[in-house]
Amino acid sequence: MTEYPALDIPENGKLTDNITWFARALRKAGLPIGTGRVIDAIRAVEAAGFTSKTDFFYTLRACFVSRPEHAQVFAQVFRLYWRDPRFMEHMMAMMLPAVRGVQQERTAQAAEKRAAEALLDGAQGDLPEFEDPKREEEVQIEIDASRTMSGEERLRSLDFEQMGTEEIARAKRMLARLTLPVKPIASRRAQASSTGQRYDLRRSLREAMRRGGEMGALRRAEPRPRWPNLVVLCDISGSMSQYSRMVLHFLHAVSNAKGQGWAKVHAFTFGTRLTNITRHLRQRDVDAALAAAGAEAQDWEGGTRIGACLHTFNRDWSRRVMGQGAVVLLITDGLDRDSPDQLAREMERLHLSARKVIWLNPLLRWEGFAPKARGIAAMLPHVDSFRAGHNIAALEDLAEALSRRDDPGEKARLMAQLRG
Repeated sequence: MTEYPALDIPENGKLTDNITWFARALRKAGLPIGTGRVIDAIRAVEAAGFTSKTDFFYTLRACFVSRPEHAQVFAQVFRLYWRDPRFMEHMMAMMLPAVRGVQQERTAQAAEKRAAEALLDGAQGDLPEFEDPKREEEVQIEIDASRTMSGEERLRSLDFEQMGTEEIARAKRMLARLTLPVKPIASRRAQASSTGQRYDLRRSLREAMRRGGEMGALRRAEPRPRWPNLVVLCDISGSMSQYSRMVLHFLHAVSNAKGQGWAKVHAFTFGTRLTNITRHLRQRDVDAALAAAGAEAQDWEGGTRIGACLHTFNRDWSRRVMGQGAVVLLITDGLDRDSPDQLAREMERLHLSARKVIWLNPLLRWEGFAPKARGIAAMLPHVDSFRAGHNIAALEDLAEALSRRDDPGEKARLMAQLRG
């Protein structure tokens, strides 16, 4: 174990405590910071001095930032924690959309909201408690919550549109942990295997030729697994804005997760036009990724032209991204202004190009939902699975829809209503 010399820091100095609490805020914002880095930062500040703000910034960044995607988060937390005298007003303005004043001065930058959440989350509960001899004795009330629903379980079933600011922040952290695994597709190509079901005659004969024609043990082979692509078409119109933001957080986690099996993840947004945001979701920082995607898509919270956008996708992108038996994930409420005949033709073409089409519709959360809208009636026959997509539990159920060969969801029931 490395031994450090004693630090010459005043007994009642607050700089050490401030650096420690700053490190805790960075850890809440997603940076992997342990006790060793905090000690290194304190000693680095002692060596570099505390006279220049620029030197202080780069000294702490050298100790706490180890990946390029963490630099922006560190800069925002540093600005709010150390430099901005009105950082609490900025944070409250970003965390509470109804508050005006500071929020109107400028829009939140990438990673700024995460920095605000890290500094405000548990600000009262994490601070050390000091005994106050003047405080009167308080009466403690104990509540038996053994039969109540846990906060996380309630959040899983809560509608995205009904979530408050704190609940949205917690839901985003839960979505970042979700996975969407997929099973491989058996291909015609073979690979060597000692336990394969068929013999690899070509490989066996080649080895026999190296031995002068003497045949040894027969080699075996098995089908080589092939992973499909995931193509996501997300509606960002006005009626879908809250749901699409949460789904994009989920897609960012799927795009950056390792070992889930997807060959590639392609993401498109559509409202009045189609926008490819695939390259933006590949950024490791979720705030920077969604900020870049929002800047690329200029039709947020606008109208809806599903038929025209699907036509653009089928014409310009289908052959590029729909290979390898792609699975299409369509997130929309189906409320379209275009002709239902064009929408039906484009949905049929999309269905024929894909291995499987899964439609997530937040309107399915209503018990009395019926396919009365013309857009929904035109799209429904051309999907393989029709499911709700209004909360975290619905996104978790996607894994079941992908693992099962035949999982129509609510399609059979709604198709019966259409025929009747």
